[in-house]
Amino acid sequence: MSKSDPSPNTPDNVPPDLAARIHRGVVAVLLLVMTVETLVALYNQQWLTAFLVLAIMAVIIAPGALGRRFQVHIPAEFQLLAVVFVFAALFLGEIRRYYERIWWWDIALHVSSGLLLGILGFLLVYVLNESKRVDLHMRPRFVALFAFSFALAAGVLWEIFEFAMDQLAGTNMQKPMFGDPSGLTDTMWDLIVDSLGALIISLLGWWYMERGQRSFIETWIRKFIERNPHLFRG
Repeated sequence: MSKSDPSPNTPDNVPPDLAARIHRGVVAVLLLVMTVETLVALYNQQWLTAFLVLAIMAVIIAPGALGRRFQVHIPAEFQLLAVVFVFAALFLGEIRRYYERIWWWDIALHVSSGLLLGILGFLLVYVLNESKRVDLHMRPRFVALFAFSFALAAGVLWEIFEFAMDQLAGTNMQKPMFGDPSGLTDTMWDLIVDSLGALIISLLGWWYMERGQRSFIETWIRKFIERNPHLFRG
């Protein structure tokens, strides 16, 4: 990982690639599905469900809108994964009750969140390493450790949020497992699978960096650096 001069490319002159087209198509389909769900909820006077679906739609639209507003280009591949994760976790999981209908749904999503947050941890390190404002050079093993720790810390904060919502708002985000009504077993399994996902992506990133090969993580990060040169000027 060495400092490099940012490419002159900007979001305005970079042609959309296949990932960007797929991302737009997936977002359009998901928004259509949730629009139908909202109309059905309104027809049945399910006001809370309609509000929640609209909130999920706003979360899905927000990254693209904020990126254009603040002129920050987020790689389409990462946006696509994030959008699918939000849809699976909030719409399918909470609204369509997949958490209750499919026993492994919560586990799969927590593993996925560990992977996504691990990638985000790598992104943060690369941004600091490439920025001329920060004199920072880190070994691959430390980068991997930071990505793992970042993902695990975010998972812990989410579990705290679930506990607070259950205590203050009377929700059921900490779902009983294996006869444990307190939700402690659910919390511990969530943290375990979060750790597993973060460990997988951290080891993968470390292995590629040690071998001097470019992984898909670095490819995405390089896209971010090349298309946001204004973030790395001194």
